Amino acid sequence: AEKTAFGFTKAYAEKMGVSLSQPELNRLAKLVENSKVKMTTGQHPAGMIVVPSDMTIYDFCPVQHPADDVNSDIVTTHFDFHSIHDTILKLDELGHVVPTTYKYLEEYTGISVNDVSMSDKKVMSLFTSTEALGVSPEEINSQIGTIGLPEFGTKLTREMLLQCKPTTFADLLQISGLSHGTNVWHGNAKDLIENGTCTIGEVIGTRDNIMVYLIQKGMDEGRAFKITETVRKGLIAKNKISDDDWKKMEEDMRAVEVPEWYIKSCKKIEYMFPKAHAAAYVISALKIGWYKVYRPLEYYCAYFTARPEDIDVDTLLKGRSAVRAMIADIAAKGKEAAKKEIDVYNNLLIFNEMLARGIEVLPIDIKHSHAMKFLPEDGKMRLPFGALSGIGEKAAYSIYEAALKGDYVSKEDFASMAGVSRTIIERLSDLGAFSDLPDTNQMSLFNF
Repeated sequence: AEKTAFGFTKAYAEKMGVSLSQPELNRLAKLVENSKVKMTTGQHPAGMIVVPSDMTIYDFCPVQHPADDVNSDIVTTHFDFHSIHDTILKLDELGHVVPTTYKYLEEYTGISVNDVSMSDKKVMSLFTSTEALGVSPEEINSQIGTIGLPEFGTKLTREMLLQCKPTTFADLLQISGLSHGTNVWHGNAKDLIENGTCTIGEVIGTRDNIMVYLIQKGMDEGRAFKITETVRKGLIAKNKISDDDWKKMEEDMRAVEVPEWYIKSCKKIEYMFPKAHAAAYVISALKIGWYKVYRPLEYYCAYFTARPEDIDVDTLLKGRSAVRAMIADIAAKGKEAAKKEIDVYNNLLIFNEMLARGIEVLPIDIKHSHAMKFLPEDGKMRLPFGALSGIGEKAAYSIYEAALKGDYVSKEDFASMAGVSRTIIERLSDLGAFSDLPDTNQMSLFNF
């Protein structure tokens, strides 16, 4: 970063006892800034190395603290995974938002995710229209009803759905694979579908498609697997295979009457998504889509409880017109919009859809709000303490626990019990969270 680079440069000059003018310091700092210097070491957020019980990690690899910080309580392997994966086991223990959403959907509705239909016509219609939501495309800024569905709610994927018009699980599987691949949609499958060369069901959507297709054409299974691996890793597109080897593969494909458009498509691919992974995404989208259609309030509450970040509480409480105005303001900025604004924008789209379906937002209240859960209440959504910007999870639970005790007589008393800053109490007070609770414990004689 610019300021960090300048700090490095100035500190080095002082250390070396060199006197540099401001323009020279700026020039050198700019060189440091543009040099892509590695500032820190990185680590996988949940990569776990499993060591046999009769051995130690030092039998395989030295260890270090991340960012070379000896005061850190985290220890990581010095070598990256690719350097040691042949000799030791690594597990990725990742947190996933979809199972978390499932948990809250089941809690709020009492309906198990396992009992939800995956072949409901109204749910399937979400991928082609907004009719099942009872709103028009103009009301929710989208031609289809997949906003908020895992992996099918982004602008790119919604554009793909509009073009491909999926009607089956298999179609959605293809779209999921195409949206997660590299050089498989733009300039490739998209063009083939647009010019009528093939349909969504015929393009290369997932890596498994290639092998199955080639075997069905009559190719030897071993050769089909070799070609599949070559294509899905992008070895042709990245020039990591010799021209002679690829020509032989092309000849083998032509020998079993693979069309030329298919062969050309293979050459462009840099990465292909696995079919099983795509299937998992489609299953989750259909299951969560069922709740979105039939249990909307619980769906929106579960969605935001699993994703409580970037909530613009002030705009929400002003109503739908304010939400739509904010959406328009951020959209008008285009690529100039900051990441924070884009994150808020994506959430506002979902809130706008919720409001358009007649579900209202209830303000934060110390008598009714949860720390972090967006709760269904009388057909409306009650905002939690953690929805407010500046209140982290720890502070939210401190406020919630103080509210549950109930033995407070003023805002001042409550702040002391909750152990949070005066600024947070003032923000909550401005939103009306304390109702008519007095500011302090002091009482005036004029009240009697």
